[in-house]
Amino acid sequence: MSKIAADHLTRRAYVYIRQSTLDQVHKNLESQRRQYGLADRARDLGWQNVEVIDDDLGRSGAGVKRPGFERLLGGLCDGLVGAVFCVEASRLARNGRDWHTLLEFCSVVGALLIDAEGIYDPRDPNDRLLLGMKGQISEMELANFRARAQAALAQKAARGELIQRVAVGYIRTVDERIEKTPDARVRETIDLVFRKFNEFGSARRLFFWISTEKILLPAVIDGTGSAVRWQTPSYHSLLSLLKNPVYAGAYAYGRTKTQVSLAQGRKHVSRVKRRTPADWRVLITNHHEGYIGWEEYQRIQSLIAHNSVAHGDMARGAVRSGQALLVGLLRCGHCGRKLHVEYPSQSCIRYACLSNRLNPGGICCVRINGLRTDDAVTEEVLRCLGPLGIEAAMAALQLHCGTDDDRIRQKSLAVDQARYEVTRAQRQYDAVDATNRLVAAELERRWNAALKVQADLEEELDALRKTRPQNLNEEQQQAILTLGADLRRLWEQPQSPPEFKKRILRTLLMEILVTADDAEAQLLVHWRGGDHTQIRFNKVRTGQHRFITNTNTVELVRGLARLQPDAMIASILNRIGDRTPHEERWTARSICSLRSRHAINVYVPGEWKNRSELTVEEAATMLKVTPTPVLKWIRSGRLPAIQLCPHAPWVLRQADVEAFQLRRMKNPANSAATATQLALKIE
Repeated sequence: MSKIAADHLTRRAYVYIRQSTLDQVHKNLESQRRQYGLADRARDLGWQNVEVIDDDLGRSGAGVKRPGFERLLGGLCDGLVGAVFCVEASRLARNGRDWHTLLEFCSVVGALLIDAEGIYDPRDPNDRLLLGMKGQISEMELANFRARAQAALAQKAARGELIQRVAVGYIRTVDERIEKTPDARVRETIDLVFRKFNEFGSARRLFFWISTEKILLPAVIDGTGSAVRWQTPSYHSLLSLLKNPVYAGAYAYGRTKTQVSLAQGRKHVSRVKRRTPADWRVLITNHHEGYIGWEEYQRIQSLIAHNSVAHGDMARGAVRSGQALLVGLLRCGHCGRKLHVEYPSQSCIRYACLSNRLNPGGICCVRINGLRTDDAVTEEVLRCLGPLGIEAAMAALQLHCGTDDDRIRQKSLAVDQARYEVTRAQRQYDAVDATNRLVAAELERRWNAALKVQADLEEELDALRKTRPQNLNEEQQQAILTLGADLRRLWEQPQSPPEFKKRILRTLLMEILVTADDAEAQLLVHWRGGDHTQIRFNKVRTGQHRFITNTNTVELVRGLARLQPDAMIASILNRIGDRTPHEERWTARSICSLRSRHAINVYVPGEWKNRSELTVEEAATMLKVTPTPVLKWIRSGRLPAIQLCPHAPWVLRQADVEAFQLRRMKNPANSAATATQLALKIE
């Protein structure tokens, strides 16, 4: 009895086609043709409406998201599908979840499953049992395939022979080994990357330098490493080169691990990098010739890790351009957190533990003066480095005389490469008949393009040679030796950037533990060699810092506060040339802060009247003259008045003004003449 009913034929027939990888899609063409041939079988069985679903070509059936399979399930739910055709069960699903979901949907809507061997009705218990076994066998088959393949890969990797892709700077030999490329330009460029990283101490700074100098880096084209292309590097490609252990002569396998999670009801597979070499599955040092040693590689990885901000307080952080020299080296001796730097003003530095920010109810463990801390540690470092100053100066002179400019060297290698390309293009052009324009025209265009590239590179090389610094003369060499003998003078040079000082300190010091009480700060310096040094210094007490307002200024403000508001006081101090302890102009806010610190009351309008004091304008109104005669009488000494400082208001006592008015009334002739002369206005 046929399982195909009329109801099945009135609905659609879905032909599901899937191949697991793109490599199978391109190479396993016979399997692909066999699956597409199921559409003809569906028509032979009586279906008129046949739809092919091939959206999942190149997708695995092990539980990842498959648009074609979801489209198939959607058609089943809508009741539009009468039969699902596939070559075998493994094409539909390689995991139990998808397989049994499909069987359940087919059972509910009454759809058939048809493969190359038979016709199955999921509603029939016998067919359902057989289909369940097919799905289980398909899932187990995939697990066995994967297990055997992984075991073979791991066995070959344990011998250091599993080379899937060759890194740039190496080539694969005929006996499946890797060795350095014979291309001198590639080798010297990779050496330049590691050398400059040691100079800058940061992958980001190295990337900016390479981009600014327009230096190209090689990238492999194929898996053998024999063919490369030169391109402007990205930051991530440069960082990947610095992190690759192959350049340290080591073979590594299993640097990443597969992590499986559920996302929106689907299996999500991601790769996570293992942090340390101890977590790698295979690590063989001295496997091949490296560009750097293994110890140097570990030092570079440690420096990159400490430059990362993602590690929080566990990392020192990259060297930045701030004036604080010990950023990243200081750690709180009370709670173990890293001390952070604060800049309350332009010339003030402070190191503080941020424990109170993480715990609002707590208090700050340590807060110390940054300048005193930097000076104390610098003093100890210079004391230890003093005997090595001359040796360092001699090494600097030899380095300057014995090395060429890296930019010029890289550009020179690029010119040599361009000249070869020109010669190669010329040979290709000469090898063909010039009258065959179909071929000769294209070769001629390539030759001209190579000539233009060569001309541009030669022009850039000439420009670099013209800007190359001249060799040091005897006077400059002697100055370097003198600075080597006096490291303190070199350290305190204004031209010495803080970035270099920080790198010197990080080279010598591992960490500094800071503890403090109310009166004293203690620093425990951990040197790279394993030694420890204890440094103590007194903390700055309240009011004893170097930014103390002059006593005369305080007293002047105390007097002016009885005469003027804060804004007018600030204007008076600025006009007489007085500045704040930070060498800034006075403002109403800074005057208010000064009054608050020294308990000086704010000016209240009406104070003059309560003290029976008058301004020049009020005195002029009382004497019925303009302010100009009043000022003249004050300067001549006839009218008593007080002025605290130049540009401050004159203060007159009301009793003195009344007495002066009585004297004027007793001698009206002289007073009238004087008043008339003083009141004269020139139009």
